[in-house]
Amino acid sequence: QVQLVESGGGLVQAGGSLRLSCAASGRTFSNYVMGWFRQAPGKEREFVAAIRGSGGTAYYADFVKGRFTISRDNAKNLVYLQLNTLKPEDTAVYYCAARTIGSLTTRSSYDYWGQGTQVTVSS
Repeated sequence: QVQLVESGGGLVQAGGSLRLSCAASGRTFSNYVMGWFRQAPGKEREFVAAIRGSGGTAYYADFVKGRFTISRDNAKNLVYLQLNTLKPEDTAVYYCAARTIGSLTTRSSYDYWGQGTQVTVSS
């Protein structure tokens, strides 16, 4: 069982930056691929980024285009998402999730979810 708590969201102007954090409970944090998803009003929840347990390999959605960076600190049970050059279309609730098995980019592969943190980008 893994419990996840996100933080770091907020209101930022276009072009600005935010760093989201996700704190995980449990002693087997490093066994999980960790992912970030986002959901804008009226839209489906979509994949943003994921990182393997070792922290060595990361995966990103095409729309990230080098603006976001996922990282993790297994000693502290933390995963981060650095958001740079933010755009109004990045406005969404961002969710942290832990994957047990299956595709890294598929929502159904993730069994554990946080409550989400709101990111709002003003133009």
